[in-house]
Amino acid sequence: MTESKQEAKPLAGWRVLVPRGGPWGDGVAASLRAQGAVPVVAPLINFAPTTDQPALDKALVKLADGDYDWLTITSATTVDVLFAHGAVIPTSTKVAAVGETTAAALAAVGYHVDLVPDADNSAEGMAAQIIALESAPKRILTLRSEIAKPVLTRSLTKAGHDVSSVVAYRTVGVPVTERILRDVENGRINAILITSGSVAGQVREQFPNIPDTTLLAAIGPRTAKDAKRAGLPVSVVADRQTVDALIDAVSHFTLPHAADEFAP
Repeated sequence: MTESKQEAKPLAGWRVLVPRGGPWGDGVAASLRAQGAVPVVAPLINFAPTTDQPALDKALVKLADGDYDWLTITSATTVDVLFAHGAVIPTSTKVAAVGETTAAALAAVGYHVDLVPDADNSAEGMAAQIIALESAPKRILTLRSEIAKPVLTRSLTKAGHDVSSVVAYRTVGVPVTERILRDVENGRINAILITSGSVAGQVREQFPNIPDTTLLAAIGPRTAKDAKRAGLPVSVVADRQTVDALIDAVSHFTLPHAADEFAP
């Protein structure tokens, strides 16, 4: 076996669009490079402060004072908000993370994690598990995006818990450059990672002419459902809601080539 064959990587030659920047985007880009791909970091969404900062400040003070029995976290972005505000989570407050990626983000900045849904990494799955654990009413703080549906709050409240639902941040679209738009439309981008419903919406809005050969990879069933609702033909769905599972799912496909890939 030649040295080149020994060193062949599953995503060699792939150009993969990473739809978020910052530390998360850097981490995904590094994982893609390790598999041989060329990451194209093109943030499609960004996060803006909540329009009700006093409500968030008040909730974080109560959190630090131990007023809540549970804190629910449904995205890694919420972790960024907590860290940026210097939020204190007492050991007496149990923390539920919606999935492994969110749990890893919490651990990375020193917060503890008490619960990650066993199978259903969604708001419904997290609510069901908390409800199964807690028969008596508990005080629960749910931090969410402005556009998130209050599924978690409704389920927990219906089960008899005292829920405070607070908007932690807003999600806003970020226009891509003309070069990125061109590269997507002519097939030079071989795969687009779809990591949330918000990203799916921006992919549909900003890239109206995606070639059939471009792989659209959703990070999990919930995101895949959001993407299909947005009108995107999802090519593959990761079996777990993690970046590693998403990249692994893409690596099982043969590299599609753009018609003008070797054009000047």
